[in-house]
Amino acid sequence: MNRTTESPRPAVDPAARRRVLLVCILASLAGLMCGMDIGVISGVLRPFGLQFHASTVALEWIVGGMLVGATIGALTGGQLTQHLGRKYTLTVAAAAFSIGAAGCAASQSIAMMIVCRVLVGFGMGLSDFSTPLYLSEVARTEQRGAMVSLYQLLKTIGIFLAFFSNSWFAVSGSWRSMLVVEAVPAVVFLLIFLFLPQSPRWLMIKGREDEALETMTRLRDAPSQARQELKAIGEQLQTKEEGWKLLRTNHNYRRSVGLGMLLQIMQQFAGINIIMYYAPRILETAHFSLEAQMWCTALIGLVNVLMTFVAVGYSDRWGRKPILYAGYVSMAASMAILAFLLWSGTTTLPLQLLALAMIIIFVGGFAMSAGPLMWVICSEIQPGAGRSLGISISTGTNMLSNLLIGTTFLSVLELIGGPNTFWLFAIFNALGVVLLYLFVPETKDVSLEDIEKRLMSGVRLRDLGR
Repeated sequence: MNRTTESPRPAVDPAARRRVLLVCILASLAGLMCGMDIGVISGVLRPFGLQFHASTVALEWIVGGMLVGATIGALTGGQLTQHLGRKYTLTVAAAAFSIGAAGCAASQSIAMMIVCRVLVGFGMGLSDFSTPLYLSEVARTEQRGAMVSLYQLLKTIGIFLAFFSNSWFAVSGSWRSMLVVEAVPAVVFLLIFLFLPQSPRWLMIKGREDEALETMTRLRDAPSQARQELKAIGEQLQTKEEGWKLLRTNHNYRRSVGLGMLLQIMQQFAGINIIMYYAPRILETAHFSLEAQMWCTALIGLVNVLMTFVAVGYSDRWGRKPILYAGYVSMAASMAILAFLLWSGTTTLPLQLLALAMIIIFVGGFAMSAGPLMWVICSEIQPGAGRSLGISISTGTNMLSNLLIGTTFLSVLELIGGPNTFWLFAIFNALGVVLLYLFVPETKDVSLEDIEKRLMSGVRLRDLGR
């Protein structure tokens, strides 16, 4: 009597799964640092500007200084993650946050504030590059979307905490206290990151196979599963990291780099950071009082946190694209309605509350979709041989787009007015729906290795996940 034998699947190891979750949570604390830095500036700008008589351009560059540093960090992140590893790159980022945030709190001039914001931004750029990369390499395939989204979730929590603390200090105008709140956690995270394991993929890249197996075994259900995954990684790494050569010679790699850049441009031109940096100023155009501006900003931050749970909980169930479609449609509609309200005038309380509701819907739509999921897809579509360079370029594109938006918004607002400014962002988000359909693949439940095979065989971008 013949019997068909199958290799038994390894039994679930709850301890290993808890370790993976703990490692991902600890690494994602880098997002908390980034979020606090993004959020704190919305409360700092007004009192700092009054104390130092800052012009509109100076205020834009206090925001922009961070983005200049972030661009530098993103573009150098590839080299650092290759040489130091993902773990120690995160440690360098935490050190930059700690020193830069302390310097911002002690600033005695506009120039000093901008310089320290550049340093904080450098840490942010390194974090935005290295954390999604690290999470995608440590997480299990079936949880990869949720674990990479965790970084964005912690970022939204950081933004909310900064908004909330800003509200408490708003009455006194103590902008230094707002910045101290940002500096203290960065020192704690600097110590925490030293205890993270190295990425098994990076250990394999460096030829440290025994360490890679030991690390992977602690993160998977059984040694056989760890060996199987490392074997697949080893086969993929037969081609050495040669991103610049691929960029020059391989059309398919240029397609993945171009898609990564497009995704990050779409994310930033959605307009989220005009809300994060300038929410009180936007609410001022809707005739909210100073105290109401700050507490409404905190409410916006809370919605940002809560809606990010949608991406964390459902991106690996529903898929990336359905959530992205829902997010971009809601963002386009809310920006259009907000533009109409500002054009018609928000002179009554119901109209003010409706304007606030549109901002909340916009932030919620972004938080559940483009905020986390663009990072997820960017971490998934780059082939192993050009992975670091591809993610570095897409992250740098994010920062440059952010820089463009952050350093021009106040001037554009003054030049063309609130209604036209928000009509512009409504158009950008409507265009995002079209671009999602034309170019963005569904990567749910598809291994990094399969995505790479399809990319390099010439499959069109929108079909890489099929």
